[in-house]
Amino acid sequence: MLIDTHCHLDMDAFDNDRDVVVKRAGDANIKYIINAGSDREGNIRGIELSNQYSNVFSAVGIHPHDAKTLDRTLYKELKEWAKKPKVVAIGEIGLDYHYLHSPKGVQIEAFRQQIALAKSLGLPVIVHSREAKNDTLRILCDEATDTPGVLHCFSGDMDMAEKAMELGLYISFAGTVTFKNAEKLREVARLVPDEFLLIETDAPYLSPVPVRGRRNEPSFLKYTAEVMAGIRGVSVSDIARITRLNAMRLFSIGDIAEQGEIAYKIRDSLYLNITNRCTNRCAFCVRFRTNYVKGHNLRLEREPSALQVIKAIRDTKAYKEIVFCGIGEPLMRLDVVKKVSKWVRDQGGTVRINTNGHGNMIHGRNILPELKGIVNSLSISLDAENEKKYEKICKPEMKDAFKGVISFIEEAKKYIPDVKITVVKVPQIDVGKCYTLAKNLGVKLRVRNFNVVG
Repeated sequence: MLIDTHCHLDMDAFDNDRDVVVKRAGDANIKYIINAGSDREGNIRGIELSNQYSNVFSAVGIHPHDAKTLDRTLYKELKEWAKKPKVVAIGEIGLDYHYLHSPKGVQIEAFRQQIALAKSLGLPVIVHSREAKNDTLRILCDEATDTPGVLHCFSGDMDMAEKAMELGLYISFAGTVTFKNAEKLREVARLVPDEFLLIETDAPYLSPVPVRGRRNEPSFLKYTAEVMAGIRGVSVSDIARITRLNAMRLFSIGDIAEQGEIAYKIRDSLYLNITNRCTNRCAFCVRFRTNYVKGHNLRLEREPSALQVIKAIRDTKAYKEIVFCGIGEPLMRLDVVKKVSKWVRDQGGTVRINTNGHGNMIHGRNILPELKGIVNSLSISLDAENEKKYEKICKPEMKDAFKGVISFIEEAKKYIPDVKITVVKVPQIDVGKCYTLAKNLGVKLRVRNFNVVG
């Protein structure tokens, strides 16, 4: 199920078949639609549509093109509209210096006023920015540091995206990301972390390939989702889950699962989340900034038993591999790992463990012989080329942890068929030296990008 976080069903382009368009959206697994207002008439119609259709919500705002119309009377109307039950945001608002239908100064003042309105009502903002990067970021920094929101139909560069995300804003991609000449935009779409990602249609505008040239509509969101999945190396269902969760959190719509997941699918693998405990406190670890990985809630209320994990797996043949990898160190629960791994192997499945390499130190013995025959591969987080950097970046609880990880890697090769080490690409790390260390250890190295998890 997808959520179209920005469209304009209120516009005349849908007057002849609006009911059919909304039905097609439902048939195409569009769970919710956010209709963004842009002028007085559009806001009124948008609210009417949200009352008419159960899956349509409304945002109210004055587009920068119409900023010159935002007088005291219209502002009062906006304030009243924003209190309606299915109004979930103030938008679209912002700056557009391409056409200048309203003067720059007038746009800036309207932008500031509407951010203040959103802040006073506890609503997020939907921001339009075209050829106005510096002023948009400056005003957001001045006015919206505590106001959630989204840069809709993003067309900026990575610098703009990063500065917006520092303010807590989401980045939303429309059909433009599918266009032939959009290589730079696709690179930004690849790098935006999962927890800041949204997608939209901006219908009736910007129809994605392969329906470019036709009137856009919410059901076409699937084409943008397909391209985004290809860009980011995940499945469409992964994109749907990630962006659906983000939209539900930003706009406070729908029911978000509060219970942490034990088994969660990404691409064609099933991951097992059996503990949130870890013996490292890595500066880059996702668990210190969010409970979610690829849209899955991994914050456990209690650690599952081996039987609960097995029941959560169900069918091992449905997955390429079964991976022990949550937001904690799986080898802290060695008995569960062993019982579940043996069951998976007995069912004809493949087992991988993602570990920080502290297993032997945790249990005070060489545990690797106990994994022989039930584990196919180990992915061991090295995360530094020497002990000094490891101590600084990973902040291990145990003394001589880096030496212990090196020893674990050397020992693992004797018992596990496939052993790899990984490092996260952060400025402090010398990746070249990590490759040399991997070569000396006789294992392959995989470099993981910072902020890319799962």
